[in-house]
Amino acid sequence: MDSIGAVVREPGSSRKNKTGSWRTFKPVHDKEKCIECGICYYFCPEGCINLDVEIDYDYCKGCGICAEECPVKAISMERE
Repeated sequence: MDSIGAVVREPGSSRKNKTGSWRTFKPVHDKEKCIECGICYYFCPEGCINLDVEIDYDYCKGCGICAEECPVKAISMERE
């Protein structure tokens, strides 16, 4: 099994650097389906979703955790 390693030099430093153009998928929020539970906000590892479910695409890495954790599937991942 192959593995990929990384070094975290400073916790919480991902907000210092914008994502750039390497992201393949981005989360798209469906306001009609959303029940405003805040789960996406709590699970986003980059802190790119606020409590109003606005997504800061400058720093979103496209990991898909928000879409995976949403109980009503109000967030879908779409190709950039």
